[in-house]
Amino acid sequence: MIVRMGLLNKKPEWSLADFRRHWTENHGPLAARLPGLRSYQQHHVVDSVQRGISHKRGPEQIDGLSELVFDDEAAMQAAMQSPIAPQLVEDEARFIGRLRIIAVDRREVIAPVQDRPLLHRISFLRRRADVDAATFAHEWRGEHARLIRQMPGVMGYRQNLVTARQVVKGTPCSYEELPIDGVVELWFEDTATLDAAFASPIGVRTMAHAQTFIDEITAFLVETRQIV
Repeated sequence: MIVRMGLLNKKPEWSLADFRRHWTENHGPLAARLPGLRSYQQHHVVDSVQRGISHKRGPEQIDGLSELVFDDEAAMQAAMQSPIAPQLVEDEARFIGRLRIIAVDRREVIAPVQDRPLLHRISFLRRRADVDAATFAHEWRGEHARLIRQMPGVMGYRQNLVTARQVVKGTPCSYEELPIDGVVELWFEDTATLDAAFASPIGVRTMAHAQTFIDEITAFLVETRQIV
């Protein structure tokens, strides 16, 4: 499985309501026609407050995050070379002011609860300047995951380790051009539960550990729409 994520900023002249409507009602059905697409979600940003944590926030600000899942790299590349792909590019030019792409290696640490609506928080992680990519991955997927498993009120936890980046769609770029190391997904009952989780003794330990290898945590609350 390979996951392709798009970081979306609307065109300045588009209202947020119009951006969301077009993305869901026009662009979504078009992207759903990509061959080999196993899943497609749109994460609409509804809140950019650094809830529950006081960790340094990065400069990233987005209006939405797309998530397309394929069986493997070959299936993803075939989809991006299909006749649907130019139509997507044409439509993106209508309503998206800035689009960047990342591919991620996903690890489901705690499968999200499916029987009720949940608060969904997505965060971008950037490693400290004195920490290399291998050390970041080791700490995040090892000790940090172990600590979050113990936090109260966590209803789901997913780690997406960034493996490739594009600032210009279709053209690989360097880490310096798009310095995001990981994308965190956490699920809680509500904002009070989120705050309580990070204020707990194990939550405090978790964030102390984060300070040892993470420079920036940029958090967003999102409304997720399942298209495929």
